[in-house]
Amino acid sequence: MPTLPPAPRPAPPEPVAVAPVTHYENFPVASWLCPPHLRPAIAAIYHFARTADDLTDEGTADATARLADLAAYRAELLAEASSPSRAEGRWSQVFTPLCHIIRTHHLPLNLLTDLLDAFEQDVRYTAQQRRYADDAELLDYCKRSANPIGRLLLHLYGIDDARSLARSDAICTALQLINFWQDVSVDLARGRWYPSVQAMAHHGVLDADLQPQSQARSASRLIAAYARAARAGMQNGAELVHHIPGRAGWELRLVVQGGLRVLDKIEALGFATWRTRPKLTALDAPWIIWRSLWM
Repeated sequence: MPTLPPAPRPAPPEPVAVAPVTHYENFPVASWLCPPHLRPAIAAIYHFARTADDLTDEGTADATARLADLAAYRAELLAEASSPSRAEGRWSQVFTPLCHIIRTHHLPLNLLTDLLDAFEQDVRYTAQQRRYADDAELLDYCKRSANPIGRLLLHLYGIDDARSLARSDAICTALQLINFWQDVSVDLARGRWYPSVQAMAHHGVLDADLQPQSQARSASRLIAAYARAARAGMQNGAELVHHIPGRAGWELRLVVQGGLRVLDKIEALGFATWRTRPKLTALDAPWIIWRSLWM
């Protein structure tokens, strides 16, 4: 009986093109330091989050339209993740590469939907002019708006021990808080308040104290306290850089030191970020690299 030739092996999945990172970011995203085989995955996650962020903040749509867009975005994510279709969706440029990555790397879908929960919360709170009652409520928001990114990256790196996850959460929450205190002037102009009611009362800060022309020392004390807490959180998580192997660990060093550099710039402004937004420039790169080398 003639021997049949072996069945051909299925071809590996075709790589999916991912758009380049074009927005200004404080920290490197899928940079050359990132392991090459993970760059498409990290870029796909970034574009998923960035597009949702744009639906939340960009343009002139009202809250109802923004929430409808975010709901449609969530529905497309869930539909594509469960049963990828050949039809062109509204955000196929996001979900075609992302769902390829979800299937290839078995990404936890709940981490992606947590991010969408946070974006929706931003829209609702802004529309209702709702404030965070205390810092515990603000940290709960960070748990969904920032921590999932770090956990997704650790998943890609194959790291899932409890200590590393906790350190990742500390870094990501610190980065989110740094972004808040860097962007006070931008967020207040949008009607978005991240300083909690409790913290403002503790430091004797009124709404008028955070307006662009204010010279209120109480407002400086408020931002200084928040900046100190963010620095402590970053330092608590920084040990993680020694537990992520290779180039990814070096990229995390740059992220940590970039965040600390923003805090230095906030301090140099006398913590008055309701008047001026500090921003990293090319001149900060040597400092960040030098400090990264000595971590």
